Amino acid sequence: QVQVEESGGGLVQAGESLRLTCTASGLSQVGVPMGWFRQGPGKEREGLACIMKSGAPYYTASVKGRFTISRDNDRNTAYLEMNNLKPEDTAMYYCAARVSCYSHRYDPDSGYGGRGTQVTVSA
Repeated sequence: QVQVEESGGGLVQAGESLRLTCTASGLSQVGVPMGWFRQGPGKEREGLACIMKSGAPYYTASVKGRFTISRDNDRNTAYLEMNNLKPEDTAMYYCAARVSCYSHRYDPDSGYGGRGTQVTVSA
């Protein structure tokens, strides 16, 4: 049984940073592509970033330059470093493992997802 767990969310002020952690267990392989997506109140799911086994990342335009995705291949663990957070970044953040991740796009509906961690950014 695949389990994905996110942690690291919280309440911060605009301009501050957070680091999210994702751990996936129960997978038969290590180094699977992993991704982060978010969904805010009344908003559609938005794929933020994904990272391939090679370490090559993809970022959506809204977070490129502010967010950094990284990974630990030995443990199917991924991280999302979020800097210069803005109130519009407020959302539930989810991680997913074994996602469809390419250099030019990420499918946020793919893979095994977790329950999410809340990120709230105050003005």
